[in-house]
Amino acid sequence: MEWAQAESDLGTALPADYKQLVETYGEGIFDETIWLLTAYHDCDLHAQTTEREEILADLWEFEDKPAGLQEAGARILPWAFEEGTGAFLYWLARPGQSPDDWIVLYNEGRGPLWEHHDMGCLAFLVSVLTGTVQTEYFSHLYEVLKPTEHRFATADQILEATEQ
Repeated sequence: MEWAQAESDLGTALPADYKQLVETYGEGIFDETIWLLTAYHDCDLHAQTTEREEILADLWEFEDKPAGLQEAGARILPWAFEEGTGAFLYWLARPGQSPDDWIVLYNEGRGPLWEHHDMGCLAFLVSVLTGTVQTEYFSHLYEVLKPTEHRFATADQILEATEQ
């Protein structure tokens, strides 16, 4: 991925753990549930950031912003979404804060729940996949799959499977 171009398009640097995740796995989905946003069709980080900003701006005209976004200049940027639910995983980016210090917010998408997780995206993903994160969501991943059975499918593999 062209990090300089992606960061220029977003108007911000990106966390090192996210870059490591993308460099290691590329574009795709973890356990048929968590899509990593990068630069691929529906998973386009820049396009999803723009779309989510517009959707949330409309929502916040009649619903309160989650804690942390009341601060002037704070913003959220999506880094992943949950397959088939409308839920997104975001970074909470505060003014003057290093991207490596951004924390994860989970929004259920079809309701008002926002969960705050005081960790970066890689730590959050590992915690979800191992069942160690305290969350109202994702528990099914650990209950259904054993930690050694987690899978990652690239976007290309998913597209090939749907074309057959």
